[in-house]
Amino acid sequence: MPYLGSEDVVKELKKALCNPHIQADRLRYRSVIQRVIRHMTQGVDMSGVFMEMVKASATVDIVQKKLVYLYMCTYAPLKPDLALLAINTLCKDCSDPNPMVRGLALRSMCSLRMPGVQEYIQQPILNGLRDKASYVRRVAVLGCAKMHNLHGDSEVDGALVNELYSLLRDQDPIVVVNCLRSLEEILKQEGGVVINKPIAHHLLNRMSKLDQWGQAEVLNFLLRYQPRSEEELFDILNLLDSFLKSSSPGVVMGATKLFLILAKKFPHVQTDVLMQVKGPLLAACSSESRELCFAALCHVRQILHSLPGHFSNHYKKFFCSYSEPHYIKLQKVEVLCELVNDENVQQVLEELRGYCTDVSADFAQAAIFAIGGIARTYTDQCVQILTELLGLRQEHITTAVVQTFRDLVWLCPQCTEAVCQALPGCEENIQDSEGKQALIWLLGVHGKGIPNAPYVLEDFIEKVKSETFPAVKMELLTAVLRLFLSRPAECQDMLGRLLQYCIEEEKDMAVRDRGLFYYRLLLAGINEVKQILCSPKSDPSLRLLEDQAERPVNSWALDFNTLVPVYGKARWATISKCQGVEHHGPELPNTAAFPTSGPLIPAENKERVQELPDSGALMLIPNHQLTAECFEKTWLSLNVAHQQAFPWQGAVHPDTLQMALQVVNIQTIAMSRAGTQPWKAYLSAQDDTGCLFLTELLLEPANVQMQISVKQSEAGTETLKSFISVLETVIGTIGDIKS
Repeated sequence: MPYLGSEDVVKELKKALCNPHIQADRLRYRSVIQRVIRHMTQGVDMSGVFMEMVKASATVDIVQKKLVYLYMCTYAPLKPDLALLAINTLCKDCSDPNPMVRGLALRSMCSLRMPGVQEYIQQPILNGLRDKASYVRRVAVLGCAKMHNLHGDSEVDGALVNELYSLLRDQDPIVVVNCLRSLEEILKQEGGVVINKPIAHHLLNRMSKLDQWGQAEVLNFLLRYQPRSEEELFDILNLLDSFLKSSSPGVVMGATKLFLILAKKFPHVQTDVLMQVKGPLLAACSSESRELCFAALCHVRQILHSLPGHFSNHYKKFFCSYSEPHYIKLQKVEVLCELVNDENVQQVLEELRGYCTDVSADFAQAAIFAIGGIARTYTDQCVQILTELLGLRQEHITTAVVQTFRDLVWLCPQCTEAVCQALPGCEENIQDSEGKQALIWLLGVHGKGIPNAPYVLEDFIEKVKSETFPAVKMELLTAVLRLFLSRPAECQDMLGRLLQYCIEEEKDMAVRDRGLFYYRLLLAGINEVKQILCSPKSDPSLRLLEDQAERPVNSWALDFNTLVPVYGKARWATISKCQGVEHHGPELPNTAAFPTSGPLIPAENKERVQELPDSGALMLIPNHQLTAECFEKTWLSLNVAHQQAFPWQGAVHPDTLQMALQVVNIQTIAMSRAGTQPWKAYLSAQDDTGCLFLTELLLEPANVQMQISVKQSEAGTETLKSFISVLETVIGTIGDIKS
């Protein structure tokens, strides 16, 4: 929005630019031009001085030319009638004796985004590719990619591609790297640049002359080349060996990935390479750059999948610092769990024990769950620590400990007695639904060894009418019935009261059906109840719930040095699926735009990626804005065109859902806060034909389905189906994530 008084500012600057006395003073003239640029960047419309700025480009001052070129590139598309003046000026400067001026003019010309500019920039680009100055060649090579993008979907110019391939042998290393980037962009539809044996060997021999960014780029392109013989393979590996010791983490990771892929038939070589990069990875894990530290920790966890204990001797490197952000602490705790052995278990447990009283409740609970994971191997020590934590009588700590005990007695039956002795009294400090469910399950399954188990469950029954979480009620039903089988005299009366409430008064259908099922099961006889509720448990020796076996390096080598270790395989597949969303219509929420404060998809809990429906020819407008008042008026005037229920489990995370919808160009008008019951959201979208789609999302308490109501301003079956498909994709993906 232009500032107040902008017209006076434009008049004043225009007068100054035309003043011959100012033009004669180079510094004063440049100062006026700088004021024009400053006002332009502040939002003032400075297009009124276009002619004067074009005249100002006739100078030998490089700084002044650069400022004028910036101005012309900004306003030329807005002033098509005057843009020809800018193009003529730039074309003239492309023949300037000064290579800096030639390169600057060519770069500015290629940055013009206006129709018909291709015919003007083609010849200067071709001349620039053959220019003697390396700077001009660098600009011209990148200009080829820009020119191709301006042409859109037109055929690839074979002569231009051949020219770029020949420039791969240019003496300037930056020209070589720019050629690879441009060819990759131009040949995108054909699969990208082709790396054959001569090109691969040439790039390998030029690697030492490239800067760190160029080396990382070339290493990525070399992944496309497969050596023809074992001798050639080891020659390449010998050339790459020095890059494993580079000071740049990007080069080290790129060289490591290339090593792992080329040596896929030689596991011992892969192991040796991972041993060599241990030092650089540990250094990156201690980096002051939080992003680099987090990425390195994710790669460490990936390596540990194949080489458990690979970093065990350096476990102290993964101790958390107080000033570290939450997401790095969580990663370090996960790594520590995988590094535990007989020699360091005591030190690691003591460190984790300190984290359990952290000021961050989430981090404290993560540390408790980590101790629970270690307890599968070192049961007695961990159970003792967890029992002592119950004595702190803090709600979030007690909740996490009880959940850990629930999982632990299933996997390690030998610790059941110790857990039963620790439970009495902890019910007073549990308010969270997850903690209640865990405690109730323990009292139901192992209540025979807990003296006050019936009385604790009776307290829950007394408060059942005020309980807001149906899952707690269902767990309570099962637990009381189980305990009734082992302690019938103490549980008979309260079981009858609970069944009566669930059948006659409970409004949630799932709880009511569970109560009816148990009532009819009791009518069938105690033996039938025991057969169903006390069926044989799975053998813990089968290790069904424990960590998976070691994975070979080749299973994740292709994912190394990518965002897969950071996002997770399932989530990165989701991101890759929607990379063309801006050009081909929405297919899937683009998680690259999601917040970095926490992971959207925990890939370790997912083993597949949902196949997504095609959204057809629907094209939603990206910058559609609708006010709440206009939405309400339109909503009341339309009839519901479609209603549907999508599966949903767990709580709604509004921020995650809103950002996923935003990426597929669906605007959020209003949305309930997390935890609100019932939870509602109102959405709006508009396609390229002007058709409005107004949507209501409704999630009732304890419901496992998200109710969708869609209203459409213009009737159209196909577009409505396409919109529902897009909406189903987003909700289905986020729903799977939270399930």
